Amino acid sequence: MIRVFENCSLRERNSFGIEGRAARLLEFEHADELLKIFRGGGPGPWYVLGGGNNILFTGDYAGTLLHPAGRGIRVTAEAGDRVEVRAEAGTEWDELVAWAVREGLWGIENLSLIPGTVGAAPVQNIGAYGCEVKETIRSVEMCSTDTCNMVILNGEHCGFGYRESVFKHALRGRAVITAVTFSLSRTPRPRVDYGDLARETERLGGPTLRNIREAVCAIRRSKLPDPAAMGNAGSFFRNPTVDRSVAEELRARYPDMPVYPAEEEGKIKLAAGWMIDRAGMKGHIDGRVGVHDRQALVLVNRGGATGGEVLDLAREVQRAVRERFGVEIDMEVNIL
Repeated sequence: MIRVFENCSLRERNSFGIEGRAARLLEFEHADELLKIFRGGGPGPWYVLGGGNNILFTGDYAGTLLHPAGRGIRVTAEAGDRVEVRAEAGTEWDELVAWAVREGLWGIENLSLIPGTVGAAPVQNIGAYGCEVKETIRSVEMCSTDTCNMVILNGEHCGFGYRESVFKHALRGRAVITAVTFSLSRTPRPRVDYGDLARETERLGGPTLRNIREAVCAIRRSKLPDPAAMGNAGSFFRNPTVDRSVAEELRARYPDMPVYPAEEEGKIKLAAGWMIDRAGMKGHIDGRVGVHDRQALVLVNRGGATGGEVLDLAREVQRAVRERFGVEIDMEVNIL
């Protein structure tokens, strides 16, 4: 059943807690309902609003927001130690991770406690603690708004990169994801060699599925503010990639600067949070907005802020990093 909301308040539908209104919001559960929306003349200007965890509203939205409300997880195939799991787009991402851990399935445990829905996971190619969701995505089911038909896109055709996918580029505004199928494993494949994860996992008794999940959750809770208590969208900025020569020059000036391998040959990934901290912006407060004092990648709504105030702060952070290091850091959050 399609649910229609006119002049819909957005404050409870975005993790920043920013006030705003949408001219119309349509909730749908099934793919045939979504097809009905587009085959019936289309919704006009539209945008997909999942859990509202990676978006900043800077004003009212004059078009139609499409909200996938279908939830559900089921096994669709098993072969050897591989298990294919299909999840509806409206399923909370961490609900899927918790389910996989209970079922003894490896592959997404390092992505525990990432806010948002399953439908948003391939768009951002979410990642944490040395893992990215692209490693487990078998296929993505989507409505092509060009043809008004359902299409299944194999994972290898999704154009995945660091926080990138075809859904952010060639298919932006042309596809609505309705479900994702993941290929998980019954064979233990612990990956705990990133950041504090090895130490925290060992403290809990070793790299079991449950211990890795608990370790990730504990680390994230210690560093990231709860959106229910202080509005935020998690990491606001992406880690930049630069030429190896640039990274080497910066390391010569800042020997303690963290660097990581990048997918592109001849490129190095830098730690945006470290640079924001060294640029003097960690813990910075500007009226009703601020940079979190425990995680410099996170911008927070301290109460009653507008989207414009958050965006102004983001630009101030970018400027500070540019002036200190000569490096551009891009925003990861979608601005609407």
